[in-house]
Amino acid sequence: MSFKRYIIENLEIISAGAEGKAVGKVDGLTVFVPYAVPGDIVDVEVYKRKRGYADCNLLKIKRPSPDRVAAPCPHFGSCGGCKWQMLSYEKQLEYKQRQVEDNFRHLGKFEFPPLLPIIGSEKIYYYRNKLEYTFSTMMWLPLEEHKKMQEGEPRDSRCLGFHVPGMFDKILDIKHCWLQEAPSNDIRLFCKQYAIDNNLDFYDPRQQKGLLRNIIIRSATTGDLMVVLIVTRYNDDVKKMLAALGAQFPQITSLTFVVNTKLNDAIFDLPFHLFSGNDFITEKMENLLFKVGPKSFYQTNSEQAYNLYKVVRDFAATGPEDVVYDLFTGTGTIANFVAHQAKRVVGIEYVDTAVEDAKINSAQNGIENTEFVVGDMAKIFTDDFIAAHGRPDVIISDPPRAGMHPNVIEQLLKLETPRIVYVSCNPATQARDLTLLDPKYSVEKVQPVDMFPHTQHVENVVLLKLRRTER
Repeated sequence: MSFKRYIIENLEIISAGAEGKAVGKVDGLTVFVPYAVPGDIVDVEVYKRKRGYADCNLLKIKRPSPDRVAAPCPHFGSCGGCKWQMLSYEKQLEYKQRQVEDNFRHLGKFEFPPLLPIIGSEKIYYYRNKLEYTFSTMMWLPLEEHKKMQEGEPRDSRCLGFHVPGMFDKILDIKHCWLQEAPSNDIRLFCKQYAIDNNLDFYDPRQQKGLLRNIIIRSATTGDLMVVLIVTRYNDDVKKMLAALGAQFPQITSLTFVVNTKLNDAIFDLPFHLFSGNDFITEKMENLLFKVGPKSFYQTNSEQAYNLYKVVRDFAATGPEDVVYDLFTGTGTIANFVAHQAKRVVGIEYVDTAVEDAKINSAQNGIENTEFVVGDMAKIFTDDFIAAHGRPDVIISDPPRAGMHPNVIEQLLKLETPRIVYVSCNPATQARDLTLLDPKYSVEKVQPVDMFPHTQHVENVVLLKLRRTER
């Protein structure tokens, strides 16, 4: 039996909840509404209801919240990103801080001090250093435009943009994106128009054919610019397109292509071919230079990453005789950032190409007191590893969203390292891990950092200290 949708009128939005959705309550039912703002009075349509809660579509704003602002992006509401553009940035920070506190209070079982005020991003637009767009013959259209096409009105369905949430085959054609600074938008628009003018085939995800698949644009604060074109084959048409792109945008310092004939868009197991320029771009942080290749991970908000790493370094408070372990080190950005204050830094990472980048980053910055090891953290972080690399005085851990494996937690409890700095992009799993560490570690400082304005995501740094100092 299908669910019968119904409408709730004059619902008051009282808070911001998970996944960027706002929250209201009516007759004991918790209601989740995307694109609503706390303080709004709205009409909503309930399209799914479970015991105790309902998911809704926003139909009408009866009375806007004083915290509601105009979203500048023409794609707001259709694109899957930047879901909080309609919420003032001051309030975004307030709700992100509250998100960390609520996760710690409701999901964790440990004591923690008052949170330090969240560090906001100086740039709230054009702050990302990497975007990926998709070529497609299946443009997503609003209902009115879709009806016109069904009635016979001609419409070019070739597009270059972002995947529509929940639809693998529908692409939202992007006119202007507020996430990456110039010339990102101009490059995307040029590529689309060049392909149309030269009759190059856009990829059809249903038929699984077509020449052009994706384009990745990476920028750096140094001015370096990388463009990666993903195609199903390399031929004269692709060669001419790359040449035209390089001529139109001489500021591109790295122009690369990838041939992907697979049924999915994953390309990191494929070779990258340099067309012109360098096979990397260079990012700078303080006096350090970081080589960023097309497969490299680097925090996507470069300038705010600097603020995040400064917090990590301050919390770590390493001395000249300290051995530091940097778990989940990635390309060694944090490891190299703290190395000058430590005796030695050991980074562990399971992606071998990231470890190679980490070693290169140390070498090109003249850093000789780092060591990087490839391996699965849950398997190699053992007593034998500690014996081989030395007992750490400080541990920095920056795990993926899933948090730390139980084996890693167990080893941390056994090691009894005096200080642990735990960096997390998911306060919920961080709260779980802190609870597991609570028998031996106390939470001394909590510092939220906003890396992604206009989204619900928040980064959080916690300083843990061993409850007893003797070993």
